[in-house]
Amino acid sequence: MHRLLFLSFFFFLVSVGYSQSTYTLVLLDEESQEPVVGATVQLLELRLGKVSNEVGEVIFEDLAAGTFTFLIRFMGYEEQRIKRTFPLDNLYEKLFLHHDHEELEAVLITSTRSSRVIEDIPTRVEVIAGEELGEKGNMKPGDIRMLLNESTGIQTQQTSATSYNSSIRIQGLDGKYTQLLRDGMPLYSGYSGGLSLMQIPPLDLAQVEVIKGSSSTLYGGGAIAGLINLISKRPEEEGGLDLLVNGTSALGLDLSSFYSQKFGKLGTTVFASFNKGTPYDPAAIGLTAIPEFDRVTVNPKLFWNPTANSELMFGINWTTEDRIGGNLDFIRGEPVIDPYFEENQTDRFSTQFIFDQKIGNGLTFQIKNSLNLFDRQIRIPDFRFGGRQISSFSEIHVSRLKEKTEWIGGLNLWTENFTQNTGQSGEVLDYQLNTIGAFLQNLWKISEDWTLESGLRVDSQKEYGIFALPKVSLMFEPADLLTFRLGGGLGYKSPTVFTEETERITFRNVKPIDPLKMEAERSAGVNFDVNQRWALGEELTLSTNLLLFYTQINHPLILSKQEEFYVYEQPEGNFKTQGVEMNLKWQFRDLKMFMGYTFADVTQKIEGAVSAFPLVAKHRLNNVLMYEKHENFRIGLEGYYFSPQQLNDGKVGQAYWIMGLMGEKYVGEHFSFFLNFENMLDTRQTAFDTIFTGSLSNPTFRDIYAPVDGFVINGGFKFRI
Repeated sequence: MHRLLFLSFFFFLVSVGYSQSTYTLVLLDEESQEPVVGATVQLLELRLGKVSNEVGEVIFEDLAAGTFTFLIRFMGYEEQRIKRTFPLDNLYEKLFLHHDHEELEAVLITSTRSSRVIEDIPTRVEVIAGEELGEKGNMKPGDIRMLLNESTGIQTQQTSATSYNSSIRIQGLDGKYTQLLRDGMPLYSGYSGGLSLMQIPPLDLAQVEVIKGSSSTLYGGGAIAGLINLISKRPEEEGGLDLLVNGTSALGLDLSSFYSQKFGKLGTTVFASFNKGTPYDPAAIGLTAIPEFDRVTVNPKLFWNPTANSELMFGINWTTEDRIGGNLDFIRGEPVIDPYFEENQTDRFSTQFIFDQKIGNGLTFQIKNSLNLFDRQIRIPDFRFGGRQISSFSEIHVSRLKEKTEWIGGLNLWTENFTQNTGQSGEVLDYQLNTIGAFLQNLWKISEDWTLESGLRVDSQKEYGIFALPKVSLMFEPADLLTFRLGGGLGYKSPTVFTEETERITFRNVKPIDPLKMEAERSAGVNFDVNQRWALGEELTLSTNLLLFYTQINHPLILSKQEEFYVYEQPEGNFKTQGVEMNLKWQFRDLKMFMGYTFADVTQKIEGAVSAFPLVAKHRLNNVLMYEKHENFRIGLEGYYFSPQQLNDGKVGQAYWIMGLMGEKYVGEHFSFFLNFENMLDTRQTAFDTIFTGSLSNPTFRDIYAPVDGFVINGGFKFRI
């Protein structure tokens, strides 16, 4: 009897041992048959994840008997789920990954230059794409201000009451600390940053990626508050022509078109738009809240894949605009004695070149270059200012993707050269700044739960010296729906006269910066965020994100007035921003609710005196309720709250709400029409405060902290051929 029990137990152990399987999955590209390196494979039932190695293999050892689900994800490929029941006859299996031609932009990013999906990257990245991008594009087809301003922690600050010019503030910091990129290349900086937000239409954007906090490792100085990377659309297999026509109750007009097509190894995209504004004064004070402007934009791109492992992209962008705001009667052509006006004539031309080559064994080589020419002429009564900026960006880098690590290293050269051709002869603001940089970044999958991203950048400038910029981000994922991220780094900003303060005074009586007397502003910052997702039943889900942030900028540049001149000084002191961002997203069937809150405590300490940083809403609320039937219709209600803001004249602005209603109806697969009621409460600074003092002929403008255009209705249609 004992022998029988022993033999039964022995055979049971043997059967268990034989039921343990080692399963090898080989991931291959369906077109090139090459191994796909760096793809993420998750075994869902066991919460086990692995990354494909240099030959595309993923090996799972000691799998017990049973049925398991494998989830395969990789940038640019369709997500796949396969189920296998073990013991399995074929334990060595090849799986071909299909290229994804649908919208994966919501989960895949390019700003960190990693080939991993967004959930697997330690750096916190916010992505605006898909339906949200289309929704905001309907409301402001001519520019991206609304697209950014309605995001948690971001504020677009209007710097001119009459020309509508604006800048971007992240976490309350001045716009000069935010770096604006196009496809990873800095096209809008220095003098060319002026009017940039007003001249970027959203129709040809695939997505917008936002990284908050210091992001200098890959992109150099200037990204102290963060960066915004505008990602262009790429050619599609099906291709087609998208048309958008929009009109507003303020007599504005937007005509935009986007063409995309692939022809075997060649592909192209062509974007063209015409935007027109009519002088508009809802407050009846005699000054334009919306200026008169005419703008034309053309942006063709060519894509060529000489082999399955290489791609070349070349594009050009040309924008020309005439913009004039000020005395309403004067702009309409009526005779006016001593009228006030602000006129901007701009021409922007840029080229983009990117070449990618996959070498094999996980190696990728890339060259990129952009050349930018920007000419802007500003005219106000009794004063003109103008100049041309020629800038360029060149980079070469190599990346290496392995099973648990990812390396990227490279060199780049960034040049800026501004030549003033109009203005006060004694105060020429010419400058030249060349930056040579080297960078190295590593992503390391330490374990199933921990991932570390670290990097170091070294920049050299003849005028301001050498800057070493380390960065580190750590991600902890104890459960599938819970993620912690902690990151921080150093940054710097080279001095320049082209800031929000000098834009407000149209660069009049501004003294040039002497590099021998100034040093670069330096910063240190840290972010900590928590992401949690809940499935509350089968159809109700809740996603939450909590972000804590802190940044300090030492030796800040301060613009002060000395007699009739404005001079940049660098007194002892610092700027600090600290606060909290919270985002909630509820989804029940076709109903979605977004709720966002920002608390930003921004202070400036100058020679021992501490005060609130001007033009920062300490408390902000973002609320959006959206009901959508896919490819049928959508309707949404928005509400945004801004708390009182400290102003530069020592006064405090009033708190206010902005509300809007939007709707879009689809007719078939190729046509839709939309109607939006923006700022339905007609919230205007001119309704509860003033925007200038003095006379209409010689106004002294105050800070613009609330909308000035009031309630505007816009509507139109989109058509795809």
